[in-house]
Amino acid sequence: MSVIIQNATYWKSFEKYNQIPLDECFEVVFAGRSNAGKSSAINALTNQKKLAHVSKLPGRTRLLNFFSVGDGRFIVDLPGYGYAKVPQRVRRDWPEMIEGYLLDRETLVMVFVLVDGAIGPTPLDAQMLDWLRENEIPHTVVATKSDKVKSSKRPARKRDLAEGCQLDPGDVGWVSSTKGDGIERLRDLVRLHLAG
Repeated sequence: MSVIIQNATYWKSFEKYNQIPLDECFEVVFAGRSNAGKSSAINALTNQKKLAHVSKLPGRTRLLNFFSVGDGRFIVDLPGYGYAKVPQRVRRDWPEMIEGYLLDRETLVMVFVLVDGAIGPTPLDAQMLDWLRENEIPHTVVATKSDKVKSSKRPARKRDLAEGCQLDPGDVGWVSSTKGDGIERLRDLVRLHLAG
């Protein structure tokens, strides 16, 4: 089937992973540290400016946000990890919500872990990648904000970022939501996984 990512629409948001219907579907997830650029990447991917809410304040995504691309195919935006200014009562529920969803959701086909390419992987990014590996959850690392890395420093940054993620440089996708660099390749990957 043909998955047209640009036709994505907001579907629903969930506070608890066990509220999500168990229909026949396929889901890809965007995960990453707060302010890594998840919402911007989803908007660039779908060629829509306001599909996923982009805030100047990190930590605004607090629910499991589902965007439909038709026929039971979804892109899911997870709350960002590691942002301390979110109210403690909200932050306290995130591990159960996120881990429960990632571990138990049988319809999940790929986790795209977005790492800020301008600063490289943080200890929280490394922790998330280790956890995904330990639990054998399929994932792909995407480095965002490639336009913020000077062209003269890109080869070293790509090498260092991949090493920090325990990957080969060719295993990391690089994108710029602002310039559009790498977005078509990411769109093809999302399409591939959602095609079933």
